[in-house]
Amino acid sequence: MFLQDFLEYLSVIKNRSKHTVLSYENDLNQFLEYCDRVYELSELSEINHLIIRSWIMEMKSKNISNASINRKISALKTFYKFLIRKEVVSKNPMAKVQTLKRSKRLPAFVPKSKMEYLVESDLIKSDFCELRDDLIVELLYITGIRRNELQNLKVQDVDKYRSEIKVIGKGNKERRCPVSTEFIQKLEVYLSAMSEEFGALEHDYIFVTNKGKEIYPKLIFNIVTKKLKAINACAKTSPHVLRHTFATHLSSNGAELNAVKELLGHASLAATQVYTHNSIERLQKEYKKAHPLGE
Repeated sequence: MFLQDFLEYLSVIKNRSKHTVLSYENDLNQFLEYCDRVYELSELSEINHLIIRSWIMEMKSKNISNASINRKISALKTFYKFLIRKEVVSKNPMAKVQTLKRSKRLPAFVPKSKMEYLVESDLIKSDFCELRDDLIVELLYITGIRRNELQNLKVQDVDKYRSEIKVIGKGNKERRCPVSTEFIQKLEVYLSAMSEEFGALEHDYIFVTNKGKEIYPKLIFNIVTKKLKAINACAKTSPHVLRHTFATHLSSNGAELNAVKELLGHASLAATQVYTHNSIERLQKEYKKAHPLGE
């Protein structure tokens, strides 16, 4: 099977992140497992578009979202382009496979009042983990960075004189995220507490586990979920909700869409446009309230 060659191509030639490569690997392994389980096929040349469509239908029957299915379809399309180039297969079955229509659901976000209550906590904490958890939630909200971007932050990525943090996003693209001087002060208190708690560490990661090891995605998820559930913020409680909240609050307060795009690290403006929903709703309310024929 040519899966490992493809994954190496993504990592080395295309310079995709570990997170992206792992996502491709999981999606493609699920597809290959389905072909073997249902059709007893292991040869890539024997797989046609009807088999791929049947896999899509099985996922639909399991209530997997169209967005998740489309991601898997995209992974397959990239994989088959690679196989065609390597002359492993002569025909591309993905040519007859279309992506599914995505429902235009508005992103979940935390109301401003609840978010302010969550981050306006005392600077002094008796427990190192409490200080870390508060800082994680605040940083996700004030920068809109992704969970894996937060996980990979190192001490040298912080420029306290410019009050900004260097972030490595998708495709290893670098961007600078501004933060407040107050946050820099909180960060310095946290780093000092971490030094007292663990002494000299073998790594430079900012956020660590209870034992001083590099923090991992599930722990970040658990920390954010616990904090958001404590204030009954919204139905969803993942770290990505804080990214949505960051963008929605910026947009509703008049930030230009291109500025929001740059801060989020989006490659396309289309991905950012969803965050204008709150501003449009606010304008509609003002129109209905103020215009004689608004109702």
